[in-house]
Amino acid sequence: MTILSQPGLCFVHYQATDTAMPRRARLSLPGVPLHLVQRGNNRQACFFAPDDCQHYLDWLEDHSRRQGCRVHAYVLMTNHVHLLVSADDPGAPSRVMKALGQRYVQYINRTYRRSGGLWEGRFRSCLVQQDDCLFACLRYIEMNPVRAGMVEQPLDYRWSSYRAHAHGAFDTMLTPHAAYLALGTNPDERQQRYRMLFREQLGQQVLEDIRDATRGNFVLGNPKFAAEVAVALGRRASRGKAGRPRKIKPAQSGELF
Repeated sequence: MTILSQPGLCFVHYQATDTAMPRRARLSLPGVPLHLVQRGNNRQACFFAPDDCQHYLDWLEDHSRRQGCRVHAYVLMTNHVHLLVSADDPGAPSRVMKALGQRYVQYINRTYRRSGGLWEGRFRSCLVQQDDCLFACLRYIEMNPVRAGMVEQPLDYRWSSYRAHAHGAFDTMLTPHAAYLALGTNPDERQQRYRMLFREQLGQQVLEDIRDATRGNFVLGNPKFAAEVAVALGRRASRGKAGRPRKIKPAQSGELF
């Protein structure tokens, strides 16, 4: 790349190369919750009828169990999906989404007599610190239909995990996260305290933090958590500053979390 400058002007010339820039590897660690978003191509619809949503959830449960992936929360919107998952094998979520995506696209193309891709590309994701950030992410996911103006209360929306978390609805796919179980000593207590979390809306800065972390493949958490993830993976886990990135020595087994 060559930069030619004049007073008040800056021209950047890119020299073509035969090697494409590699995609930044996804942040993933054993047992650490991962918030992921997959969107329809060009933000077009990917769910057209209730049967589509039910098939998607059935197949999500199937592939998650096969890969040992735990689903902690979900919401199916008209043109995208939010999930909160964790797995002992860091590669499990990617395998689940690949198998599920292919299976669902085949179903949609066959059912609606269409062809071609359905998804925007690979899903976007961020690692989530297991404290208040986790509950913020849960609220962010399950309040999506309310923010979109589809319903007035999250309870009114069928295709999310809110009913299970807040009202004890039976949902075989969900694996309650340890932080959720710690809300109370019994289901009624947990559900009541969970509903209380939704009495206040998430602040705009919290919304932007979640979106920024997910879009950028960063961590959602405090600087200490970001530093721990960076050490564990040997690379930057949060938005960096201008300049050459600092090399990070990977952690030895057992040093993190």
